[in-house]
Amino acid sequence: MALHTAAACDASKLVARVAPGPRYRLPFGFFMEARPDPLGYLQRVAQQFGDVVRIGAWPVLFHLAYHPEHIKYVLQENNRNYWKGDLIGKAKALIGDGLFTSEGDFWRRQRRIAQPSFHRERIARFAAIMADATTRMLDRWEPQAHGPEAIDVMPELSALTLSVVGRALFGIDLTGEAADVGHAMLEALEFLTHRSMHLIDLPLTIPTPRNRRFLRARAALDRVVYAIIAQRRSGGGAAEDLLSMLMEARDPETGEGMSDRQLRDEVMTFVLAGHETTAVTLAWVLHLLAQSPQCAALLRTEVAGVLDGRSPTLAAIPHLVYTRRVVEETLRLYPPVPVVSRQSFQADQIGGYDIPPNSGVMLSPYVTHRDPRFWGEPERFDPDRFTPERCAERPRFAYLPFGGGPRLCIGNEFALMEAQIILAMIMQRYRLEAAPGHRVEPEVRVTLRPRNGVKMLLRAA
Repeated sequence: MALHTAAACDASKLVARVAPGPRYRLPFGFFMEARPDPLGYLQRVAQQFGDVVRIGAWPVLFHLAYHPEHIKYVLQENNRNYWKGDLIGKAKALIGDGLFTSEGDFWRRQRRIAQPSFHRERIARFAAIMADATTRMLDRWEPQAHGPEAIDVMPELSALTLSVVGRALFGIDLTGEAADVGHAMLEALEFLTHRSMHLIDLPLTIPTPRNRRFLRARAALDRVVYAIIAQRRSGGGAAEDLLSMLMEARDPETGEGMSDRQLRDEVMTFVLAGHETTAVTLAWVLHLLAQSPQCAALLRTEVAGVLDGRSPTLAAIPHLVYTRRVVEETLRLYPPVPVVSRQSFQADQIGGYDIPPNSGVMLSPYVTHRDPRFWGEPERFDPDRFTPERCAERPRFAYLPFGGGPRLCIGNEFALMEAQIILAMIMQRYRLEAAPGHRVEPEVRVTLRPRNGVKMLLRAA
């Protein structure tokens, strides 16, 4: 009897610490309410229930956490109690155990090996690749300048960043002579998008049309990647790209390098993350600048003063201060990954509320970046939020477009440098005006994409 009484007392304490949140009478009630507008749903429940929200969404239980201190706790202070979970695990179908999906000691080993390849001094050599690829895109746009037809910049930027990541990673243009590889990657991305938006996945062994297309695309990518690795292993094709850096890198603790399989998984990870996130960010940048002519004028003035008509060089990038602020403010309003998921190993508490073992924890940069406690007039586009003085006023984890803690995105400096170079070169050559009547709104897929693209009219700068 005493044991039962103690258990009952413990249970009552647990109930008293259950986080507030919506209740759903029907199975899948959460999905029915959230799916039409997931970002709007997250903002509503944050406003209604506070910094920690419990969602009982059969067949899963998870908590939403929005406050910077709670985010810091999950991503940094107690990060070893939280793994990426089943939702992120869906990406393993393509990228295997790359840095984005791997866990524990294996992830730490891979991170130690890869980290030196992403030091600022080493990625700086790719500035010329970024500028050259951007020049080619801008030259293609020339016949359409001053024309009446709008262009959708989203696929243009996606092709550009895919070209950059292919050349920087393993020295081939995925939109040029190896365009079939680029097509295979886009097919694989579409498959992952579909998986991320559906609760139940059919096993790849079931030969549905979607599964067959994905398996063909993955096989095509594997053939190319493994062939390049074999060529490098045999001493052929000397190159100064990221793949070469990764192949030469050694774990500073053990002296071991990466196996072919590990290299393949990291290549897939960097191609996936390295082109999609930068492309969507730049599309949102151009959309926001079209709505903010004063900011566009300030940016154009800076570019003209720093570059004086030349292509951006590595030495010029630190002087493109306002350009970087524009990119950072865009990442605040439209973080490429609007929701970050984790799953608990053991029972825990966040903000005084109980987190059961093996339950999901969702962090939302999209909601946190719009919290008026940390961002005055949060819906307004204001690049000057990112002056050093104003940055110092905010909690560190009020801004997390690249995540945070030990799993901070390894390619964040690569992405920021690429975005600065591409944006500066676009502003040198063109003014982009919003196409009349075209509505731009966010859509949650693998990344936070503009639904129906971003259609714009090209005008000479």
